[in-house]
Amino acid sequence: MTIHPSLHKRKNPLAESGEQIRVLEKTDCSIPPFGSKLAETGNGPLRPDGTAILQVNIGYRCNLLCRHCHVDGGPDRSETMSRETMQHCLDALSKSRIQTLDITGGAPEMNPDLPWFIREARKIMPEGEILVRTNLVILVSGEEYRHFPELFRENRVSLIASLPCYTRENVDAQRGKGVFDRSIEALRMLNATGYGKDGSPLQLNLVFNPGGPSLPGAQQALEADYKSRLRQEFGIEFSHLYTITNMPVSRFLESLLEEGGFCRYMNLLESHFNPEAVKNLMCRNTVSVGWDGALYDCDFNQMLKLPMREPAPRTISDFDEALLHDRTIAIGQHCYGCTAGAGSSCQGCLL
Repeated sequence: MTIHPSLHKRKNPLAESGEQIRVLEKTDCSIPPFGSKLAETGNGPLRPDGTAILQVNIGYRCNLLCRHCHVDGGPDRSETMSRETMQHCLDALSKSRIQTLDITGGAPEMNPDLPWFIREARKIMPEGEILVRTNLVILVSGEEYRHFPELFRENRVSLIASLPCYTRENVDAQRGKGVFDRSIEALRMLNATGYGKDGSPLQLNLVFNPGGPSLPGAQQALEADYKSRLRQEFGIEFSHLYTITNMPVSRFLESLLEEGGFCRYMNLLESHFNPEAVKNLMCRNTVSVGWDGALYDCDFNQMLKLPMREPAPRTISDFDEALLHDRTIAIGQHCYGCTAGAGSSCQGCLL
């Protein structure tokens, strides 16, 4: 197990006590309510454009303890989606127009039903897109995980892999000692399977996020840097780079508070609010499913336990596309993270 030595104490007192919303709404940061910012720029209330993506979190268990993790995932998390709840997700796909299934965690590979879920989803969506978000290290963490690249290839799964930098020093500082080298090993294995190669339909997309309380750089320029460095130094190829802003949620929120940088970071996000990013927010075309089947407007709302508003159904077993379309999206101060600069979503910048 690869765990950064300073991160052995996973328990997040804010997440455990449900205090994250209260902290985010602190008035002493002089940040206007996100709803007021939307109204001021003519963008509120926030409504969905339709459901194009079903993002399913199949469990919070993970083999890593990353500093920026908004899920607060770790080896001691026991929350795992059951096959019954996965079946409800499949039922929702079969009776809707959704053509993208986005599977996330934790480390999704640690849920023993992931192979079944992928194969069944491919039967329902023969031409649809299935995404799996991997931390890479899990793929080289034991024989029980080494079959996944071939499983992904057989089912034409697109991969979104976390690699917050192309240097060993930065990655290990953020994700744990030895993570960079094992990530490189996994990337080479994926390349050998056909992923990320020039002209290959097998998508291997990497994710960059800042090492601290700052906004990501320009996605296109960073992608060029990544491709040059990884190809020259390691012979690695990949499809695209996604830049994602660190959200003031869970473990990253706790670190901001511990280091006294919470208000400074919130002011940075608010001062870079971009109304053009609002039209492309992922909550407008995505529905997030928690490990227990509860529905949320996005993965971040899920971690804050901020439920969907009526008339939307509360669980995936009651999935109703029409009712989902009629809802108003639940928002909070954390939404400044998705609308700062070029915007941020689970699939990179918005502009």
